[in-house]
Amino acid sequence: MAPAIELRGVTKRFLTPSGTVFTALRDLDMAIQPGEFCAVVGPTGCGKSTTLGLISGLEPPSDGEVDVFGQPVKGIADGIGYMFQSDAVFPWKTVLENVAAGPRYRGTSHRDAREKAREWIARVGLAGFEDRYPYQLSGGMRKRVALAQSLINGPRILLMDEPFSALDVQTRSLMENELLSLWAASSASVVFVTHDLEEAISLSDRVFVITAGPGTVKSNYKVDLPRPRNVAEVRFQPRFIEIYEEIWKDLKDEVLVSYERQKRGAA
Repeated sequence: MAPAIELRGVTKRFLTPSGTVFTALRDLDMAIQPGEFCAVVGPTGCGKSTTLGLISGLEPPSDGEVDVFGQPVKGIADGIGYMFQSDAVFPWKTVLENVAAGPRYRGTSHRDAREKAREWIARVGLAGFEDRYPYQLSGGMRKRVALAQSLINGPRILLMDEPFSALDVQTRSLMENELLSLWAASSASVVFVTHDLEEAISLSDRVFVITAGPGTVKSNYKVDLPRPRNVAEVRFQPRFIEIYEEIWKDLKDEVLVSYERQKRGAA
């Protein structure tokens, strides 16, 4: 089966304000299969978010190729949902208007968009909050709005950049289970960026480890834990602990390299 997402020999360079060139990624190869849930972990500054930018078309590669469903990515690709770390909701719109915005942008009638939005608001557990504004919602509720915004358009690919990192532990666990339930009912390929190795293993089919910058794929690990999963319970399974220890041995070296670089830079 052809990959849903494929990056081949990708390098990404940025021009800094001082005029120097910063290489975020170098010779990165990555392939994600249709319907696969993959997590990407690595030290701070290794290019995880940049990788999502390349897949979405928000950033072009400096070298190499990025394909989505066999087609080169040229500009913002269609059929992609993107959840950011910060809330990407319109503060002046109600929950209903926020969730209906995507279908309306794609030409759906006002009535049909609102009807579809109500269905998705109920699916993420926010029925009864349709008329609320973002400032009237908790952090977890705003994430539910963002999740509905992303999934209402039926994306074939869902990119997630540390979407739950700002939530408390209990709310985060609830949102992770909510995500798995909604993803299981779809055929979307997911690329989930996180600093939390436990989160990566709990959610994914495969975990990619990225080296300290310039980032490249150091290794990837299959997560052979049965589904459906409860993220709060799966972490107690002996196999989970084995996978964690195996990946951490790989990841720890890159975290230490990054930490030493930061210390030298601060000196």
